[in-house]
Order: sequence, then C-alpha cells, then structure tokens
Amino acid sequence: MQVHEYQQLIERLYFEKDKGRGWQETFIWFVEEVGELGRALRAEGRPQIEAEFADVFAWLVTLASIFEVDLETVALAKYGAGCPKCHATPCTCGERKPAEA
Repeated sequence: MQVHEYQQLIERLYFEKDKGRGWQETFIWFVEEVGELGRALRAEGRPQIEAEFADVFAWLVTLASIFEVDLETVALAKYGAGCPKCHATPCTCGERKPAEA
C-alpha cells in the first residue's frame, strides 16, 4: 500500500467525523497520540510502540486530509531528492552535539 492509498483508507474510515470535529480538535488528538507514543517509547514493549506509531500516522494523515494535502506528494517533493538542505543521501549536514551537563 502506498501512502496516498493509506490516506484514502483513513479518509473513508474517519474523514467526515474528523472534519466535523475541526482541525483544532483533531490536532489536539494528534498531539495526545504523539504523547502516548513518547510514553510507549520510554516504557512499553514492541507491540505497544507499534500501535502508537500507527495511531500517530493515522492522525497525521487525517490532519493532512482536512487541509487537502497529499502527504505522499509533498513528502516526495521535499525529501525525494535527498536532504532538502545539503541535497545528499545520506544527509551530510552538521549534527548539533548535545549540551554538556
């Protein structure tokens, strides 16, 4: 399944409900799912991590659909030719080092 096909699937399942809720409330749900993913990454096992990744992706797709954005098209346009800044694959941009404690 391609990203645009998945986006169409999520639209068939949830678009009317999500659009009716509005982008602001839908965005809040998305952020809550990102928080659940963060908690799962820190403390949960693989099945829970996978489930939370799926939820985050579904909510992201829903937001894109509300704004009539084809995620596959825009992602390939931005990243399909390599890093948008250095244009290399893999990216050769300088990495920021973590601050020392």
